[in-house]
Amino acid sequence: MYLSKHHYSIELARRGNKVFFLNPPDQNKELPGNKVIIKPSGVHENLFVISHRSWFPFRLKFHWRWGFDKLMRTHIAKIKAALPVSPDIVWSFDIGNILPLKNFPDSSFKVFHPVDEPLLQEAIDAAEGAQVIFSVTREIISKYHIYDVPRHFVHHGVAGEFVRKFEQGSYSINNPLRVGYAGNMMRQDIDRSILLRILRENPDIVFNFFGSYKLKDGNLGGGADESTIGFMQALEQLPNVKLHGVLDQEKLAKEFATLDAFLICYDIKKDPSRGTNYHKLMEYFATGRVVISNNITTYNDRPDLIMMTIERDNNESLPALFKSVVANIEKHNRLELQEIRKKFAASNTYCRQMDRIEGLLEPVMK
Repeated sequence: MYLSKHHYSIELARRGNKVFFLNPPDQNKELPGNKVIIKPSGVHENLFVISHRSWFPFRLKFHWRWGFDKLMRTHIAKIKAALPVSPDIVWSFDIGNILPLKNFPDSSFKVFHPVDEPLLQEAIDAAEGAQVIFSVTREIISKYHIYDVPRHFVHHGVAGEFVRKFEQGSYSINNPLRVGYAGNMMRQDIDRSILLRILRENPDIVFNFFGSYKLKDGNLGGGADESTIGFMQALEQLPNVKLHGVLDQEKLAKEFATLDAFLICYDIKKDPSRGTNYHKLMEYFATGRVVISNNITTYNDRPDLIMMTIERDNNESLPALFKSVVANIEKHNRLELQEIRKKFAASNTYCRQMDRIEGLLEPVMK
């Protein structure tokens, strides 16, 4: 599953930049110790992938942080030496501070771009050395106030190819209604009790789940504890639920085109993003269909884009909101609102975001 860092790498490569995507250190001992390998990505001719393994154990990060950072500095120097060119820009999405930005050469301009909530001090420390900070929520940006560098809000992006698939074409309301939910179903921050309640209270609606529901399917984490297994079993047993698994972008777009609405149901108290913004929203908006969700602060003033609960501390009102919206699906999916959502997504493609970022970078890189 492509994340923001993958999409931005591809967009940078498309613009004629030579991009080296730096993977996290190999912890599975698939590479020999102290090894750096650079290979073509197979995605774009200007995009290369760096795989590497340090000679020292990764667990030092948790037991000897000062020493880990010092050793990692030498390892980063080895990675730089393996590159055919010296990087003009180092762009980090690493809130785990695994490859500290401060350890990269001063000759490179350094960008820090956290897209997840910085819950630990190491996530704040990861911005040290950055010359500019971008993020997808104003709440995240405020956490980095200690750094006297420009800080800018830039929305989550969406692939332009995905947006274009919904620019044309008609839509008719389904009977029965079809609702979509995309994401890793093993995540611990899903409000499972509320979600199951919605599914059970609406037996005449077909709920389509897209994303990993088996450990082998995903790259976004999640655990197979007893509670998760029970939740997955409950989903599999409901006759109005279809689990599609992980789909490529082409198949996902085709499935999204068949839906009437989208559902988001996270427990904000467990959600790492704390209900501030979600990456999947842009893909939902691209379809033009209504989105029904727990509270999301970034969209508090946009009822034309999303229907969400008012409460921040619970989702008790979400089942009633869901029923109200689907009962009036013609109103919520009228052409005027569909066009507003589509245009919003189209204004936030990764291409558009790069245009904005380049404009913001120009004055600070002079």
